[in-house]
Amino acid sequence: MANAVQKIILSPSRDIPFNKLVLAQTNVRRIKAGVSIEDLAASIARRGLIQSIHVRPVLDGEGQETGMFEVPAGGRRYRALEMLVNQKRLAKTASIPCIVGGSSGSILAEEISLAENIERAPLHPLDAYRAFKEMLDKGMSEEEIAAAFFISANIVRQRLKLTAVSPALLDVYAEDGMTIGQLEAFSVSNDHTRQEQVWETIKNSWSREPYQIRRILTENTLRASDKRAVFVGLDAYEAAGGAVLRDLFQSDDGGWLQDVALLDRLVTEKLQVMADEIANEGWKWIEVAMSFPYGATHGLRELQGTPVDLSEEEQATLAALRDEFDKLQAEYEEADELPDEVDQRFGELETAIKSLETRPVRFDPAGIARAGVFISVDSDGSLLVERGYVKPEDEASASPGSDSGPSVEETDDPATAGSVQRAVITIGGQPTGPEEDDEDGIKPLPDRLITELTADRTLALRDKLANDPATAFLAVLEKFVRDTFSRYRAQGVAMEVFVRGTVFPVQSEGLRDTTYARSIQARHEAWEKRLPTDVDGLWNALSALTGTEQAELFAHCASFGVNALYERADRYGKGAISAHGVRQRLADADHLARAVGLDMIDAGWRPTVGNYLGRVTKARILEAVREGAGERAFQLIDHLKKGDMAKEAERLLADSGWLPEPLRLVDVDVEAVDTNPGDEDEALPEFLAGDNEIALVDQEEKQLDAAE
Repeated sequence: MANAVQKIILSPSRDIPFNKLVLAQTNVRRIKAGVSIEDLAASIARRGLIQSIHVRPVLDGEGQETGMFEVPAGGRRYRALEMLVNQKRLAKTASIPCIVGGSSGSILAEEISLAENIERAPLHPLDAYRAFKEMLDKGMSEEEIAAAFFISANIVRQRLKLTAVSPALLDVYAEDGMTIGQLEAFSVSNDHTRQEQVWETIKNSWSREPYQIRRILTENTLRASDKRAVFVGLDAYEAAGGAVLRDLFQSDDGGWLQDVALLDRLVTEKLQVMADEIANEGWKWIEVAMSFPYGATHGLRELQGTPVDLSEEEQATLAALRDEFDKLQAEYEEADELPDEVDQRFGELETAIKSLETRPVRFDPAGIARAGVFISVDSDGSLLVERGYVKPEDEASASPGSDSGPSVEETDDPATAGSVQRAVITIGGQPTGPEEDDEDGIKPLPDRLITELTADRTLALRDKLANDPATAFLAVLEKFVRDTFSRYRAQGVAMEVFVRGTVFPVQSEGLRDTTYARSIQARHEAWEKRLPTDVDGLWNALSALTGTEQAELFAHCASFGVNALYERADRYGKGAISAHGVRQRLADADHLARAVGLDMIDAGWRPTVGNYLGRVTKARILEAVREGAGERAFQLIDHLKKGDMAKEAERLLADSGWLPEPLRLVDVDVEAVDTNPGDEDEALPEFLAGDNEIALVDQEEKQLDAAE
């Protein structure tokens, strides 16, 4: 017969008046820890007593209950209740919910007190942070949450910021996979994908310090203390739509500005406004830049101006400022440390005195008429204006030391007599104005633009080849023969059949979304689903394919070897590929394009402002419209400004079938390609010649890896 399991009997609970409770001397807690008695009392006043007090009856000398109860466990709650009673906020006879333990038995009161304190598990910090977030979502403000838990609002904001970290990283933290310091560092960025990428990069590294995480997450940003940010101002930057990353856990010196391109544009616009104002002074030229290199004024003669005298009112103001400064200095001369308000006043006085003592300079009008100004941003973020520099070609026929010269009134043209000339403003080395002077001539296409265009062509060619297994097989076979037999030259070919995924370091923004790019991606994903994940089973899986399926897979793989990119090369063969190699590659690509019947118009390419028309001169735009849409369309837009012209040209050329030169097939009957490897110094075709002096606007270079 099985022994019956003895049932556990729990101690009963009852309400006991507070004045019947006394603190037991058996309570093991001696040292203050955790929430203070004052804060606990405030919490009980706000929420009530959340946890009952454990008590035992007090016995007299004969072992009889006296009606009093001692508190061996729950001493801090007892003292908090006692504080409320002393503050007259709780009645002495208020009923206190208690668990009444036995006064006799084998369990000591010390054991009860110790067990209560060491067996309870503290709440995980992440659970507390998420609770704050839920309270915020349900309508409580950050200040109300802070008041409810007797902490500062800044601590609440910090903990709420941690809940905004990627859920995947929060799970890592919950499993003790990272420290709280590392989690705080990840809160600098709001990009969950970037956070996870950084963690994957560093999680197995020896260097996982919080400062390293912050450095990686902010590597493409700009400090708010940067002179450009100070010059524009954070308010203006944010008003223009710029975002600022902030670190709530460390001093971040104002944060990090995410949109550097926007900031640079705002700097340029503000400098332009300043330049327009200074241009009214009559200078011949104004050069504007973020900063000028050392020696920028070398070879220029500096005009000697005359400082403008102080007015009587300014002199009186300066004297009063100096007197106040001297009095404060004498008063606090013996002080070890200045009060904050006095230190602030010293700074204000120094700034005001310096602004009055730094006098503007007056120049002779004749000197202004042939001199110029440099405008830039100083190291502290203030505007730096350097006036009065004369270029050698602008020197007057008078003696070099003289500032005299032909004045405006002395010119032969009566229409200009008495007028002030308008300065030629140059920003970043480019003159500003409603229309650019260099838009009139047809220049060679920039190297970068050609590379972007041929990236489109390479992807489209890959797509066509992948749908033509017979041609793909023949192209690969030809490459194998050229590699195997030494009589053939294997350099500069379009079919790079190592099946090495060629990335496009320079590409148009919409390349990933083109029809041919999406077609390649869909086909690649379909084959990935059919092929085994384990390399050991790959051979048998390929053998099981039908001949047609093998051919289709062969063509798909072979297409990743296509490289029809134009790239800037060393024409003497000292780089990765020579100029002759580039010509040979493009000629090879033409043969391949004819074989598969590639037509970039049928492939979906259309000239747009983004991929061509907004990147070339007005002359190129007009040439394209004349060729693609006719003389009448040319005459409709030839008077427009460049931006409007490019937009209108996009509409006119949308269905015209026009292609820029790099995307056209070269007529073999008209232009034969020289395949003689010895003629390395032959000039490139006109559209490949490039204008190495043309600098396109820098932008982040995105990469598209076709062989995923």
